[in-house]
Amino acid sequence: MKQETSKTTAEGMLEASPDLAGIAEWAAKPAPGGAPVDAWNPPDCGVIDMRIASDGRWFYRGTVIEREALVRLFASVLRKDEDGKTYLVTPVEKLRITIEDTPFLAVEMQQTRRDGVPILVFRTNLGDVVEVDAEHPILLPKEAEAEFRPSLIVRGRLEARLTRSLAMELADLLEFENGRYVLRSGGAVFDGPAAGADGETA
Repeated sequence: MKQETSKTTAEGMLEASPDLAGIAEWAAKPAPGGAPVDAWNPPDCGVIDMRIASDGRWFYRGTVIEREALVRLFASVLRKDEDGKTYLVTPVEKLRITIEDTPFLAVEMQQTRRDGVPILVFRTNLGDVVEVDAEHPILLPKEAEAEFRPSLIVRGRLEARLTRSLAMELADLLEFENGRYVLRSGGAVFDGPAAGADGETA
């Protein structure tokens, strides 16, 4: 019964909003490698009442979007521009949405090696699989007193915040080098917080 309610809510949401229906139509079009949102240059059409909460839930006009397939559809046409704002983008329009923290959550981490090189692989709450490397960096806090809340680049400028448990796992992988904690993955080295000569956080 709950699934039927969610389906009805999702379909009603699209029927009630021409903007959402148009975005969903563009997102659903098959494209190798996903929608080419970075290549689209549509006019800014203002703000839409959509919000991604810090816990990963998506809301439209204050109502949670419970249907994951619909959320994934919208997520496929997300883009964060140089102005630091995040938009739903199609070839004909872009609509700004509200992000409480990051658009995605990193919910699973695996460690592997390729040709002897350590690689960290993350899965997001919406199914993206990301290997941490120079093109998909992990962003570590640089100040020792800052809360350890790393994130990683999923695509473009879109980030995924690590869950608290994953952040703790990641902290155990940091190495002490040249006065800082660092992390290695995919042949790249990522700087973390400064540390004292004894390896203790400064």
